[in-house]
Amino acid sequence: MKKTILLGVTGGIAAYKSCEIVSRFIKLGYEVRVIMTENATEFVTPLTFETLSLNRVVTNTFDKTREFETEHISYAKMASAFLVAPATANLIGKIASGIADDMLTTTILATKAPIYICPAMNTAMYENSAHQENLKKLKKMGYKIIDPIDGRLACGDVGKGKMAEPETIVSIVDSDLTPLPDFRGKTVLITAGATEEPIDAVRYITNRSSGKMGVALAEAVQDRGGKVIFISGNISVNHPNVYSTIQVKTTEEMLEAVKKEIIYSDIVIKAAAPSDYRTEEKFPQKIKEERFSLNLVKNPDIAKYVGQNKNGKILVVFAAETNDLLKNASAKLKEKNADMIVANDVTKEGAGFGSDTNIATIIRKDGVMTSYEMMPKRELADLILDNILEIS
Repeated sequence: MKKTILLGVTGGIAAYKSCEIVSRFIKLGYEVRVIMTENATEFVTPLTFETLSLNRVVTNTFDKTREFETEHISYAKMASAFLVAPATANLIGKIASGIADDMLTTTILATKAPIYICPAMNTAMYENSAHQENLKKLKKMGYKIIDPIDGRLACGDVGKGKMAEPETIVSIVDSDLTPLPDFRGKTVLITAGATEEPIDAVRYITNRSSGKMGVALAEAVQDRGGKVIFISGNISVNHPNVYSTIQVKTTEEMLEAVKKEIIYSDIVIKAAAPSDYRTEEKFPQKIKEERFSLNLVKNPDIAKYVGQNKNGKILVVFAAETNDLLKNASAKLKEKNADMIVANDVTKEGAGFGSDTNIATIIRKDGVMTSYEMMPKRELADLILDNILEIS
């Protein structure tokens, strides 16, 4: 799933630094949603955060313009991480006491995401024993405290209490959410699922592809910091929450989408199972004859098109075979001008369409071939990505 940072901004002068926090997370590929206390709006306008995050800022629990949804619950559920920066002594005291009297505190109590607290206040307030007890209580409760630093404060005092720098804050949260960011800066186009070729008004030609492998790949790329363009036909699972999702029906529609999006991609993974044939004639009404014949014509070859127009991009294709697995896969690797092929024998238990597992052999253009035992498709997805990095 696309990772979402929920940022709480409270009423302290360090609120202006939260603008840089939003900007840094956006540049790293995160979705950012901002909740501000009313006092925070006295330091930075909600419009500033809306412009930076491209999302509406929430300030009032009883906002009449909000969508018809229990908003603090929906925000709490969407968060991959909840960051409060700056966090005033007042806000920290309320959280430690379980008080939920505004949008920010109610959402904090409702979320199950990891919560990061960035204190920012006058040195005397920070060193106050009551505040220190509140911090200890939060730590025991599992909150992650990003300690303030020494420096000159807005009041003129010099000491501890200055909010940690945005670069430090973002780095700590990012390291936790994306511990292996080896696909950061890469855009991966993934096709998934089965296409549908209409016969008449109610029937069509398709296949058993579930799209599970494509979804697993999309999740793996996102977990490793990459951006995903997901082009899918019919799939039996939920679409991943990625940078861009494009749904198509026919093989020709999928080809057109690939042609349009390939220019934005560094890597193309053809995990879809496009129908090889379509009917020569389309019947507008439901066919009711007891016997009829269909003339089938060959569909365009999407993988071959990409192989002929990849211009330095990496192309990964799949081969779902029923016999002569390695021979057929090796021939397809060469024919499509691909850099790597993932081959599996769909007649084997645990490797067929719709399964949550797969048994695969990866053959690379550089001659390296590796066979893997049965494993979850999500695990195989990471092995595919590891191989892509090795040939990049």
